[in-house]
Amino acid sequence: MNEHLISEPIRPLQFETAPKGFVAGEPAVPQRFAWRGEEEVVRDVLERWKELSRGTAAMPDRYVRKHWYRIRTESGKEMKIYFERQARSKGAAKQRWWLFSLLAPE
Repeated sequence: MNEHLISEPIRPLQFETAPKGFVAGEPAVPQRFAWRGEEEVVRDVLERWKELSRGTAAMPDRYVRKHWYRIRTESGKEMKIYFERQARSKGAAKQRWWLFSLLAPE
């Protein structure tokens, strides 16, 4: 698959109330979200993983920084999206969901 970097915020429109495959401590994956003025509907979560902080000698504990998901939409698009546990800045406190990339068949 060819991966095309997007790195743009998405706006969740709806979350499933009892998500399938939900793990305690993980954010619920949006079932619908807006991106570039269009609405995308999530059909399947194909893969999920976490990105951890790096431990150091002074602070060896590692913390979850991002929750990643590879999804397929109703329109057939395959995407990688992620949720940031900590906002990048106070001004972007509500912006936590991002579209990282679009995956296209070769």
